Amino acid sequence: MLYNLPETAGDIIVVQATETLTAKDYTETFIPLLEEKLAAHEKIRVLLYLDHGFTGFEAAALWEEAKFGLAHRNDFLRLAVVGDAGWMEWLAKIGDLLAGGETRHFTGAQFLQALHWIDGNDEV
Repeated sequence: MLYNLPETAGDIIVVQATETLTAKDYTETFIPLLEEKLAAHEKIRVLLYLDHGFTGFEAAALWEEAKFGLAHRNDFLRLAVVGDAGWMEWLAKIGDLLAGGETRHFTGAQFLQALHWIDGNDEV
């Protein structure tokens, strides 16, 4: 499941994922939100919070993410992946290679730091 959080404003998108992310989460929630922001802003910033209940991605969800990400790879200023699983650091590194902007991993306890970082505060 994917939820749009209230910190979403301007060119910033903040979403929380819990349980399993599905293709429907991408096509009905995430991608429309990204497209809406991209229509209003040249580049966007995204914080993806994978909470303690997050169990993974459906293969179809990964496919939707890959298609959109590659088509819009130069539309992101910053992408923060927030969560405590060790593999999330690798997810951020892959994102950094594929996305035109910066990608960084933060632990769940660093949620506020991640929010400040995507907003452009480089001192975090």
